[in-house]
Amino acid sequence: MSEINYNTIQPENGVPIKAWTKGVAVEAVAEKQLRNVAAMPFIYKWVAAMPDVHWGIGATVGSVIPTKGAIIPAAVGVDIGCGMMAVQTTLNGSQLPDNLRAIRTAIEKAVPHGRTANGRKGDRGAWGEIPKRQIGVWRQLERGYKTITAKFPNLNRGNDVNHLGTLGTGNHFIEVCLDESDRVWFMLHSGSRGVGNRIGTFFIDLARKDMRQHIKNLPDRDLAYFEDGGEHFADYVDAVSWAQNFALCNRKLMMEQLIEAVENCRELPPFALTEIAVNCHHNYVAREEHYGQQVYVTRKGAVRAGKGDMGIIPGSMGARSYIVRGLGNDESFHSCSHGAGRLMSRNEAKRRFSLDDHIKATAGIECRKDSDVIDETPLAYKPIDDVMNAQKDLVEIVHTLRQVVCVKG
Repeated sequence: MSEINYNTIQPENGVPIKAWTKGVAVEAVAEKQLRNVAAMPFIYKWVAAMPDVHWGIGATVGSVIPTKGAIIPAAVGVDIGCGMMAVQTTLNGSQLPDNLRAIRTAIEKAVPHGRTANGRKGDRGAWGEIPKRQIGVWRQLERGYKTITAKFPNLNRGNDVNHLGTLGTGNHFIEVCLDESDRVWFMLHSGSRGVGNRIGTFFIDLARKDMRQHIKNLPDRDLAYFEDGGEHFADYVDAVSWAQNFALCNRKLMMEQLIEAVENCRELPPFALTEIAVNCHHNYVAREEHYGQQVYVTRKGAVRAGKGDMGIIPGSMGARSYIVRGLGNDESFHSCSHGAGRLMSRNEAKRRFSLDDHIKATAGIECRKDSDVIDETPLAYKPIDDVMNAQKDLVEIVHTLRQVVCVKG
């Protein structure tokens, strides 16, 4: 009989929670969130928790929530379709210059990142003049967007095409990495940007309004849900699917901009991409078959890891990252972690760590070393080795990456 690699939590009310958390810390508030979700009547079989699990807005980050007949918008969240993309190049580490500042600067110029002017006109994180490439991609997305905004006009008030091919803020990043064979990789992390945030926020609020007569009976108001067949269920599924597609396109465009920037900075010899490329969501909902039933699977900070599925599990700034292949573990609903997972809140990281701590933790990496990114220091996250060990029955490691350049918003 094979060893069980997860812990089981059995709430008094609700389905079990299977948690791949052996050897990693789990906050009490995160476990409480998981118990609240497990108490919902439409959860299918059990809730799965990945080793990077931690408290999150709306629902626990690192949770996999299978449902029949309903979806919880706050569990999907507002960074709809957030995920990772990585490509392997024909370059090797010996071809990189000793000083990587020019490469970092070229990437920062090519990809709008961060947020200024409160996200309004002049925001450095959005395009001022929309590039032709973005306009072409937007034409493919615009029809679906117009269908959504025709029904919900408030969603058409803010950034959309001018966020295509932009990074954002927070834990979003662009990196140049080296693998175990010293091969150079480009990797990035972003989602559906402002338009996805509007869609997520709008439907979370709409679900609460739809349930206003019953919301007091929920264990948490963030667990307001749309029932299949209800007035707004199909609207939400359509809108979230569109935002997830926007996120995929956003990452592809950024990768193209990144590659061109590195090619044009004249710091490297000519190179090509290998056949290895991964583009995966880790904040999304999808209709899938599990145990012979069609269900909706919400992965809130988790990656699909079906048999043979390629995924990315990144560390933060100075920590290692992994290209993985799914093992198709049924009990995890074919899922794995989406990163190391926070050990503490952003505010706690800023209180606890100094700039010197961050500089030491990111030694040898060309990246920002200022007080504004201390909340993203590797010290604020769980040890990535422990996280990977806790999910050895969910994925196999294909490549191990170490960062040499990191661009943060």
